[in-house]
Amino acid sequence: MANPFIAVVRFMKKPVGLGVGALIGVVVGVVGWGGFNTAMEATSSLEFCTSCHEMRDNVFQEYKKTIHYSNPAGVRAVCSDCHVPKDWSHKIIRKVQASKEVWGKITGVIDTPEKFESKRLELAKHEWARMKASDSRECRNCHSFEAMDFTHQRPKASKQMQKAFKEGGTCIDCHKGIAHKLPDMSGGFRSKMKDLKAEGLKNGGKAEKSWALTTSPAWGDLDKAAAGGSGEGRILPAAPVTVLKLSGDLAQVRIDGWQQAGAERLIVALPGKRIMLAAVSAALAETAQVKSTRHDDETDLDWKEASIVLWMPKANLTADQKALWAYGEEMFDASCGACHSPAPPGHFPANQWVGIVNDMKANTSLEEDEVRFLQAYLQNHAQDVVGGH
Repeated sequence: MANPFIAVVRFMKKPVGLGVGALIGVVVGVVGWGGFNTAMEATSSLEFCTSCHEMRDNVFQEYKKTIHYSNPAGVRAVCSDCHVPKDWSHKIIRKVQASKEVWGKITGVIDTPEKFESKRLELAKHEWARMKASDSRECRNCHSFEAMDFTHQRPKASKQMQKAFKEGGTCIDCHKGIAHKLPDMSGGFRSKMKDLKAEGLKNGGKAEKSWALTTSPAWGDLDKAAAGGSGEGRILPAAPVTVLKLSGDLAQVRIDGWQQAGAERLIVALPGKRIMLAAVSAALAETAQVKSTRHDDETDLDWKEASIVLWMPKANLTADQKALWAYGEEMFDASCGACHSPAPPGHFPANQWVGIVNDMKANTSLEEDEVRFLQAYLQNHAQDVVGGH
């Protein structure tokens, strides 16, 4: 009896067999490709995106209250319009990346409202970074600077939009929270400060080169420091100090800086620049050791290079400058980047940052001492301090 497999092979070797094989291949390819595309489109539908309770009970409910869901024109942007690229290559990459989200579903990473809220900031940051990297590609599928009639926008919006257009800004710079509730932006940087303070309780004052975490009371001698109270002065956030010795919970530190002639109670980091390190009583100011004097032509003032020795709580010190500036950077991004794309710290000189911070602080939820730290961070990274542009 002839082997049917051999018969098929012989048939396929013939011209007609090759034609039949090619036809079958085309049909299978078309069906497979069509099925694959159908699956791709199905997994991009609003129904699919909201089929799990994590999305349906959280972000979907927020989205339903926005103009992207319901508007006078009756045009709806669904989840995939904002979160899945239209072009084939980027869409495939995004779908592959989504496999991590499937794993999150399986492991229950955000399967309760409490878990979701604890992850909201992290999830939002990932998506903002993706949109920033693509120049808000998905937003631009519907919105275009070139097609905008700025005269029909509110004056403030028109001004900001035209500014962004000229400076190469991107949609997500200003439109965070456009379809979902904004996360608590302070959670990230306040968590960093919490870690820094915990480290300060363990190791504060052990390193000779240290920095103040927050505004700290300061005293001229150990007895007064041990007695406590409000202090004879203040050491300001991010002020660099040299630790001289420790006594119990206190550290004796030296601050090196500059005093303006006639205003010696304030010690600043550089002559002519209002980067404040400490403010002390008149009596304490007289104990400062003057090393040299200089006339600053820009301010037409005389300055004294000086050092002053003070006592302060050692728990308010850190030796990790990198972590301290990371805290400042996140505070800046979270507080100043929620509504617009902020200018980088090196864009302005140190003294100009003082006015900018004072003007804008009312638009943030920062506490008074956090504002002081933010100003110190910006000034220490300013154009005329670290050579910004």
